[in-house]
Amino acid sequence: MKMLYKKCGLQLQAAAFIVLMLMASVVNISCSNEEPEIQQDFPFEVKVMPVPKDLSNGQTVEIRITIQPSGSYKDTRYYVRYFHFDGAGSLQYYDDPPYIPNDMHPIPKKEFRLYYTSKSDVSQSFEVWISDNFGNEKNLKFQFKSIE
Repeated sequence: MKMLYKKCGLQLQAAAFIVLMLMASVVNISCSNEEPEIQQDFPFEVKVMPVPKDLSNGQTVEIRITIQPSGSYKDTRYYVRYFHFDGAGSLQYYDDPPYIPNDMHPIPKKEFRLYYTSKSDVSQSFEVWISDNFGNEKNLKFQFKSIE
């Protein structure tokens, strides 16, 4: 009986060892050396407070904007650019110099104000594009009727 136990015991130990080695191999193969994936690219929405519809030459209007990302990644950077279609005017961030149309300008905060100053006696329209460093973009359209 002892002989049978020794034979079976050794076979069971060998089988258990083989199963453990197979399991270790599967775990080792399934784990890679790559870093874990961290989502960095979060789409965002842009909220704008209402602005006046009428604007006279020389008048400045405040445009309050909030960027609301669907997630958070600390290295996300936001940019603004604008395109002027009708009339003339300038757009700027707080007290910074006026933006150059069609150029990208960094936005340091997610909640900010832009100031548009009319330099025209005719109706004006322009678009503001807000983008991030992952290629997500949102378009805002503004139109102002000229008043005297």
